[in-house]
Amino acid sequence: MNFSPQLIALGEYLAGEFDNREQAIGEPVWYVHLRMWQRPVNLFTEDSITLFAEQANVINLDQPYRQRIIRLRQGSNSNTSVEVQYYMPQDPDALRGAGHNPALLNTLTAEQLDLLPGCILTVNQETLAPDRYKFTTTPLPETRCSFTYLGNSMDVSLGFEATAAEFYSYDKGIDPTTRKATWGAIMGPYRYTKRNQYLIR
Repeated sequence: MNFSPQLIALGEYLAGEFDNREQAIGEPVWYVHLRMWQRPVNLFTEDSITLFAEQANVINLDQPYRQRIIRLRQGSNSNTSVEVQYYMPQDPDALRGAGHNPALLNTLTAEQLDLLPGCILTVNQETLAPDRYKFTTTPLPETRCSFTYLGNSMDVSLGFEATAAEFYSYDKGIDPTTRKATWGAIMGPYRYTKRNQYLIR
C-alpha cells in the first residue's frame, strides 16, 4: 500500500529517542526527567506504520515502564487523514527494555497484542512549510480508553502533538470513579525533545 506523505511524516516524527530534560530542570516540582523510546516494529505493514513505545525515569533507566504499541494508519473516513490505534502487549515484561534493546522486538507478533478498542485518536495536521507539519490528535467522540494492567482496570486520556523535533504528550491516567487525573500530564503536556532519530522500516 502506498502511504500518504502525511502518514510517513507522522511515523518519522514519532520514531526516535526523546527526553524532557529542559522541562524537568525548569519545573522539577511538576515534571520528572523522563526518557522515551518509540521504535518502529514490523507489524501491520500492509496498511500501517507501527511503533513500540516505552519510557523510563532517567535515574532508573533499567526500569522502563508503560510498554505500548502505536499503530498509525490512513483514516477510516473522508474527514480523517490519519488515525492512531493503541494496543497493549499481552506480556509487557517480555518487552521491557526493548526501547534500548530493540532486538527484543524481533519476535513480536500481532497475536501477542491486545487491541484497545476505545484507545484511538484522530490526527489533524497543520502545514508549517513544504514537507513540514505539526500533528495534533483528538480522541474519537463517545469513546473511552480503558484496559486492565496487573489486574487493575485503568482509564487513560490520550493525546499528543508532534513536529519534526518535538513531541508533547498529554496522556493522563483517569480515576474510573472520580474521573480526575491521577498521573501523567496533569499540569500540562510532557514536552519531549527528539535526541535520536530512528528509521522507519
